[in-house]
Amino acid sequence: MISIEEIEHFAYEYYPFVIYFSLTIITTSLFLYFHESSKPSKKKDIHNDRPKLIGSKVSGGPLKKKVYRKRDSKIKPSKIVILYGTVTGNSKVYSLKLQNKLKSLTEVTVIDISGIDPEETLFELASVENVVLLLLPTHSEGTPPPTAAWFYKWLGESASDFRYDKTSFKNLHYAVFGLGNSSYQEHYNVVGTQVDQWLQDLGAQRVLPLALGDEDSLDEDFNKWAKLVAELATAETSSASPIDGEEALANGLMDLEELGPALRQMRQQTAITPVVKEMITPTLRQALTKQGYKLLGSHSGVKMCRWTKAMLRGRGGCYKHTFYGIESHRCMETTPSLACANKCVFCWRHHTNPVGTEWRWKTDNAEDILSDALSAHYNMIKEFKGVPGVLPERLAEGMQVRHCALSLVGEPIMYPHINTFVRLLHRQRISSFLVTNAQFPAAIRDLSPVTQLYVSVDASTKSSLKKIDRPLFSDFWERFLDSLRALSKKGQRTVYRLTLVKAWNVEELESYSQLVLLGKPDFIEIKGVTFCGGGDGNSLKMENVPWHEEVIEFSKKIAALLPDYALASEHEHSNCVLIAHKKFLVNGQWWTWIDYDRFLELVDKFYETEGRETFSAEDYMMQTPSWAVFGSAERGFDPVETRWQRRPATAGC
Repeated sequence: MISIEEIEHFAYEYYPFVIYFSLTIITTSLFLYFHESSKPSKKKDIHNDRPKLIGSKVSGGPLKKKVYRKRDSKIKPSKIVILYGTVTGNSKVYSLKLQNKLKSLTEVTVIDISGIDPEETLFELASVENVVLLLLPTHSEGTPPPTAAWFYKWLGESASDFRYDKTSFKNLHYAVFGLGNSSYQEHYNVVGTQVDQWLQDLGAQRVLPLALGDEDSLDEDFNKWAKLVAELATAETSSASPIDGEEALANGLMDLEELGPALRQMRQQTAITPVVKEMITPTLRQALTKQGYKLLGSHSGVKMCRWTKAMLRGRGGCYKHTFYGIESHRCMETTPSLACANKCVFCWRHHTNPVGTEWRWKTDNAEDILSDALSAHYNMIKEFKGVPGVLPERLAEGMQVRHCALSLVGEPIMYPHINTFVRLLHRQRISSFLVTNAQFPAAIRDLSPVTQLYVSVDASTKSSLKKIDRPLFSDFWERFLDSLRALSKKGQRTVYRLTLVKAWNVEELESYSQLVLLGKPDFIEIKGVTFCGGGDGNSLKMENVPWHEEVIEFSKKIAALLPDYALASEHEHSNCVLIAHKKFLVNGQWWTWIDYDRFLELVDKFYETEGRETFSAEDYMMQTPSWAVFGSAERGFDPVETRWQRRPATAGC
């Protein structure tokens, strides 16, 4: 037992240490408490907390935000200023449409956002008499269009700068319409959403809910928003009072951004069946028609190739004529799917076609698509009757299509009935050249025999493929590699199509050779990128286009890394070189051409035996003529044709 005296002695001796230790604990606790309390609360991530608008659909959790309705006190804006940034021109088109809709109601000005000083302009427009409308698309990787880059950078920096007065734009009345594509999940309408948030952070007053247009329903989404803007100009909306979601639903007021719970309640009450939309919207139809497409049904198109026109005149065929013996004037270029899963930097359609990772549109049957495509193609051929230089015998032959290039635009293999479509071609004695962007490996495996199957290999590393193709799929690289593996299992002719872009992908020789070993293609087409003009979202310049000699040099280097391959042909006019597997080099002669009649016999037998009787690429090869062989004096130009050069413009009188 410890005695009382010992306890008293211990307490007396250690009393100062106990007091000191206790005070230390108390002081430390108080410091930590006040330090944490003084920290500013973190802003919520607008990408997680803000619901994403997809047309009239809202996703995301319920928000504790206010929903607004009109009051009796009214102020009419005397001026509406529309600011737009653009990549493909859509924002400008919609801005002008909106101006046309509103010009009879109030004064409207449309301004390209690239031409303004952000701070100066916003301060000038900060008045109760003005309303500023911003139409802003989201570009690749969630970035603003180049024309809006400075505005976006300045606004973001100002909103996050603690020195910048957060009531700076308290008199600025604004609304934002974002243009995006919900297929780009994490980057969907980031620019419009951020601009809306930053303006609020700087004290600006939103007069309409944030509207986010989805590419699949862009016209519909824009028209809904434009109607709200028109009501703003005519109904003279002023301040508003908050109401909850149930009251908004009861009053028929649908806030497109903030009525997540109300919309879910309405869906439960009405159980509306979703409507399957058509792929070709009015805006898309206008854009593609302007580019010369003949649109078929709700998702297909056909267009006459310039080489078809050239061969009708006897002025030479395309590179497929040189490499594989097609008759260019008897070739139809079409697609059963205008949609694609990439937005390649060198897209010669200027990204006017829709994008998606799955088929979600109304589906036309294959018979109608082919019938309409042939009819439209023949009508275009008939237009050449009587045109100077057109050869009568070629015109007559052109009315009997023998080849179909499924490479017009988009991703043909996305079409759910692609096998039916291909089989219909073969029944009509038409060969099939199908191009895919290597993002749908399962579809490649399931594809019925085609005359020649292409895979676009635009880059050889994950980083460069992302940079060049700008794919929608997050697992794009895995899909790409799996597509090449699927290609290696196909029995018929297969091709890698490489598009060379100087300063982008010409230095990846070793990586390209590894991809060749993976997919084991019969042929490798190496083509210099075609310059389609600047602007409209196309970041390429003329200096990115390689000369034909540079394409040849690249082809020689890559062939040197592949002992089973060699240079077989070239088409100088198309800036294209063909590398072929040496199994097509028979007794020192190249056999890269196709015996089309033999192919159709073999594919008929394949279908008759339900796939039991298969065939390979060597079963329908044909000898390449000497003028088409690499190194010939003709450099791929058919000597029976007449070479035609454009005359240079003459100066003077």
